[in-house]
Amino acid sequence: MGFGNAPQALHRAVRLIAMGASANTTRLSIFPLAGAVLYPGLQLPLHIFEPRYRAMVSDSLARDRRIAMIQPQSPENGAPLFRIGCVGKIADVEALEDGRFNLILEGISRFRVIRELEVTTPFRQVEAELIADDMAEALSAVERASFEQEARRFADAQGYAVDWDSVGRLDDMSLINGVSQIAPFDAAAKQALLEADSLAARCELLVQLMQFFGKRDNDDGGRVTLQ
Repeated sequence: MGFGNAPQALHRAVRLIAMGASANTTRLSIFPLAGAVLYPGLQLPLHIFEPRYRAMVSDSLARDRRIAMIQPQSPENGAPLFRIGCVGKIADVEALEDGRFNLILEGISRFRVIRELEVTTPFRQVEAELIADDMAEALSAVERASFEQEARRFADAQGYAVDWDSVGRLDDMSLINGVSQIAPFDAAAKQALLEADSLAARCELLVQLMQFFGKRDNDDGGRVTLQ
């Protein structure tokens, strides 16, 4: 089908759509940090001391206050990245006299890396697609009860003191994502939780990980691993 005498701008727009361009794509400055994950609506405290990431924070504060958290696939400098991360906005910042920063990052949206960009900045940047999660998603009563039962077993086995009355007042999203963010699992397990495509799927995986971890010998000294 031809476009006849359609305006040139329309031709360009159609070409972009055909190439897979999306209104949800954006350029993000990334902070690759193994074991540190962020979820939309949750907060992550960070202490920034490396010069390249101090530069990233300064750049972020001068622009849109966004920083994207993502895990590297290995500890080497410049290592390949996992595909899914979470972009956050600096909600609070303390600039120290020696150039370091203490900040609170508040999660905005998960994102999927499209490609890493060639940049002249000391920090890495990517082109990414923002993921539109359903923040109103909820668990069934059975899923919620099953999770809380396993969470109690896990906490007891680890010797954690938990205010279960406060836990019971949390909405499903805050509970499941919050536990996924702070649970003592390795980077691969944390990444698998972050990449779960629904709250129910994340809840199911979280229960499986707690069961697996709870069965380990007390003197094993290891952490849960999917590697």
